Amino acid sequence: MQVNEKKGIRIEHEGRTYFFCSARCADKFSREKGLPGKKCPACRSPRTKWYANKAVVVAAVLGALYGTGFFVPVLRPFRQALAAYAGMIWWAVLLGLVLGGVIDHFIPREYISAVLSRPRKRTILYSVFLGFLMSACSHGILALAIQLHKKGASGPAVVAFLLASPWANITLTIMLFGFFGAGAVYIIGSALVIGIVSGYVFQFLEKKGLIEKNTHTADVVQGFSIREDIVRRGKNYRFSARRVKKDLKGIFDGSLALGNMVLWWILIGMGIASAANAYIPQELFQAYMGPTLLGLGLTLALATVIEVCSEGSAPLAFAIFRETGALGNSFVFLMAGVATDYTEIGLIWHNVGRKTALWLPAVTVPQVLVLGYLANVLW
Repeated sequence: MQVNEKKGIRIEHEGRTYFFCSARCADKFSREKGLPGKKCPACRSPRTKWYANKAVVVAAVLGALYGTGFFVPVLRPFRQALAAYAGMIWWAVLLGLVLGGVIDHFIPREYISAVLSRPRKRTILYSVFLGFLMSACSHGILALAIQLHKKGASGPAVVAFLLASPWANITLTIMLFGFFGAGAVYIIGSALVIGIVSGYVFQFLEKKGLIEKNTHTADVVQGFSIREDIVRRGKNYRFSARRVKKDLKGIFDGSLALGNMVLWWILIGMGIASAANAYIPQELFQAYMGPTLLGLGLTLALATVIEVCSEGSAPLAFAIFRETGALGNSFVFLMAGVATDYTEIGLIWHNVGRKTALWLPAVTVPQVLVLGYLANVLW
């Protein structure tokens, strides 16, 4: 058992090498496999002080700017924008972290590996369908996606899941029909197409060794049945107050570990987006986002900066459509934010791999622009 600075903690077990991004994950693996000492001896490094936690530091900076906004007029728009964004997405982030904790505690890596790690065409379809069922915005879904990757989901499956979930989830489907009517069919259908096509492209890249493979994938025994394993676990589960307390603690620990990994990125994204929303007049969006190639390009650039939350961005996308009649621009505004979002790319860079993060905009942005242009021509 060794610690590798670049890849984290490395454990040799039964002729195979496993890599872990955190001491908690390595500890859990050691206990599951019954390794000597139950606890990972390479993981006993001192804990980071709470005030040195990245999420705490970023939150403190944003809090200071927010508080200063009550006294400094130039920061007042930033304070208001930050409060509005926090009000829009806090529930989605919290829901994503809690669901991530549930996945961490209750769902074995073998399940995710069996469904979302294999290099098959159906894996991408499963990922897109799973993303469609998720009723959370892009930032809430990020925590879930990273947790799925930690559990064994392949890079292509994670990309397809991320692209399908923010703009094609069930909650937003109803919202988009309210705004765009029949045009919502094009937006949602195009989002699903981009998720599927991008997933297949990333499978090809993975096969050619051009992106990273997931080192968290668990070995799955031939003939392994998820259904039979769930039945077996259900029969062995003994309900008691002590068991419930243990499960709740496990969910909390999983959510906390996931929050330490992703929350500071989400806060950074909120801060940058709040500044853009506060100091870039919305009139400029509507004046220069007409149904032209220049309008599409400018929409793409602005979406890269101001995308924060799908439910929060949908009304602004509708405002663009209402003022310009350019459905394609609205689609680009919605979808390009996900494909080029700095928060999303940063999290993929640090948790999935640098190559995967760099390929994400390269693969998705051309699709977004082509489908946006077609919408402007056909609609």
